[in-house]
Amino acid sequence: RGGELAGLPLEPAWGMVPVALGLALYALTGYASLGALGLPLGLFGVLLFGGFPLGAKVLGGLLFLLALWRYKENLGRILEGTEPRLGSPLPLPSERQVVCAFLIHPLTVEDFWQSPRFRWARPLVRLGLLKQAWIERLAELFRPMKVGEVRGVRTADGREVLCHLISAPLLPHQIKAKPELAVRRAVQGARLAKELGATVVGLGAFWSVVGEKGKRVQEAVPDIEVTNGGAYTAGTVKAAIPSILAHFAQSGKDLKKTTAAVVGANGVVAFGIARQIAPLVGRLILVGRDRERLEKSAESLRKNLERKGKAPEIQVTTEVAAIREADLVFTATSDPNPVIYPEHVKPGAWIYDEGVPPDVHPSVREVPGVRVIPGGVVRLPGRAKATLDLHFGAPDQVPACLAETMILAAEEAFDRKSLGGEVKAENIQFFVERAEALGFKVVE
Repeated sequence: RGGELAGLPLEPAWGMVPVALGLALYALTGYASLGALGLPLGLFGVLLFGGFPLGAKVLGGLLFLLALWRYKENLGRILEGTEPRLGSPLPLPSERQVVCAFLIHPLTVEDFWQSPRFRWARPLVRLGLLKQAWIERLAELFRPMKVGEVRGVRTADGREVLCHLISAPLLPHQIKAKPELAVRRAVQGARLAKELGATVVGLGAFWSVVGEKGKRVQEAVPDIEVTNGGAYTAGTVKAAIPSILAHFAQSGKDLKKTTAAVVGANGVVAFGIARQIAPLVGRLILVGRDRERLEKSAESLRKNLERKGKAPEIQVTTEVAAIREADLVFTATSDPNPVIYPEHVKPGAWIYDEGVPPDVHPSVREVPGVRVIPGGVVRLPGRAKATLDLHFGAPDQVPACLAETMILAAEEAFDRKSLGGEVKAENIQFFVERAEALGFKVVE
C-alpha cells in the first residue's frame, strides 16, 4: 500500500518529507551531518503531526535523540566553525597539505567558555548556580573532542599545515591527581587524532608529562606518531639564551659576577639551561625537588667545567627561596601551579619562564625592576591563526611543543619524535635547523 520508513508504514508523500528535509539542509548549509540529521528530524515531525499513535511518536523522538547523540561532535564543530562544508578541501594529508593534531586542556575554568558548546554554562557559574567542583566532576566524564584548529600555516616550501586542536577538558590539578584517568584520556585523544586524519599528535602542557611523558600513549596507539615536544622546546630555549644573556650584559651587568638560578633543574629542559649558562656566570644555584639526583647532576657538570677551566660556584637546593640571591633566573618546571612568588625574587632580577602553565605568579611583575620573559614561544609561518586563545600572546604564536608536532608531520622524520624524559642533542639540533628552514621563528 504505502512505503515504509524506519519500520513504520508511511504513505509515499509522508515518506518523502524526511528525505526532502535532509537534502534541503545539506544544500542550504553544506554540512553533511546536518543533512543526515534531517532524516530523523523529518520523520519525527511526520509522526508528531501526521496523526500517528503515541507509541510511534515516542519511537520517532527516541530515534531523533539517538541521532543527536551520534552527531554531537559534528554539531560542536559546526558551532566552533571547524566542520568541513560541501566543496571544502578534505582535511587529509597530501603532497601539499600536512595534517597533525595537538592535545590541549583548559588551564582554568574560564578556558571552558572558549568553546561555544560550553559557553551557555558561564552565566550559571557567575550567578553561583553551577559550582566549579560540579564542572570539574562533569569534565572527568567527557571524552576528548575537537575544539578548534590552527589554520593558515604555510611553510617556506609552500606546504599548508592544518592542526586539529583536541581537548580532554581536565584542569591541571586533575591531570596531576588522577594519572590513570589522564593517560586514558590522552590515549583516546590520540585515537581521535588518527580518525581526523592526523599523522602526528602532540601532547601539550600537562598532557606532555602523562604516561611516562607519552610512552604509554604511543604504546596504546601505535598507528599514529606521538610526541611530547621536548626536543624543539629545548631547542627554542637554547636559541633564546644567547640573546637573553647579551641583552642582560648590555644592561650594564657583568655575567662573570652574576648569580644565576635554574628552577626545575631535575628536568631535562631546565638542566640543559644550566649546562648552557654555567660557563658564563660567576655563581649558579640549581633548584630541584630530588636533591640526591640533583647533587649527582651538579657534580657531573662541575667536573666537566673544571676540565675546561670554566667552573663557577655551584649550589644545590630544594628551596625556591634560594633564588632571591639571583640576578638572573631560568625556570622550567612541570608544576600545575606557580612556584615563584614576589618573596622569592630579588628586585631588578630577570626571569626567563619556560613553564606551561607559567611558573612565575603574575604578582612577581610588581616587584621593582623585575623583568619576566616568557619562553618556548614560536611564531608560525604564513598567515597562521589559532581559532582558540592558546595564551601565547598572538593568534600566530604557539608553544614550541606544538611547533615540533607540525615540523615532525611536515618532515615525516618520525624517528626524531620526543618520548620519555630523555632528549637527544641531535634531535634538538634537527628541530632547530628544520624550523628555521620551514619558516618557524622563536619569539624572543
